[in-house]
Amino acid sequence: MSCLEPFKIDLKGLSDGLTTLELDLDDAYFEAIDAQEVRRGRVQAALEILRSAGIFTLKGHLEGFVIVPCDLCLDDMEQPVATDCRFTIRFGEEDSEDDELLIVSEDNGILDLSWLLYEQIALAIPIKHVHAPGKCNVVMTEKLSELLPYGNSDDEEWSAARSSDEDNDDGDNNIDPRWSALLKLKN
Repeated sequence: MSCLEPFKIDLKGLSDGLTTLELDLDDAYFEAIDAQEVRRGRVQAALEILRSAGIFTLKGHLEGFVIVPCDLCLDDMEQPVATDCRFTIRFGEEDSEDDELLIVSEDNGILDLSWLLYEQIALAIPIKHVHAPGKCNVVMTEKLSELLPYGNSDDEEWSAARSSDEDNDDGDNNIDPRWSALLKLKN
């Protein structure tokens, strides 16, 4: 039995009223999904499916963490995620343009939540994910400080250098030599 079998819901078998599901999305789930962005994690999904007159309303709350690379040091880090979702589901054959309306073939009657839940988790991941201050890989942050013109953006020295540059607006005398050729065009 595939670890994704519990995510396949037989809508025809649901009785009218409310059905609740608790699903654990663990490392095996993320490996089975085989998506690029998230390979590991632990997320709890609390789902409610309300069936009424052939229309299904799915409400869900997902909360936990996923393992993603830190944007600064590239080491793995735990990124907390929490999101709520709501979908309307009905039987039919045509595709829906509405992102919140899911159409399930009446012949099959199976709603596969595995990819749908993964998409909700991926959307809940912040654009920027960075370790807490002082938790990044020291070797990588030192190398990054060497390569950036003002060092690490979280570094006090970098902030001081940047603020002194911003205070010195007339400052042709503190210009980075890589940009000095542009002064000729300005004049």
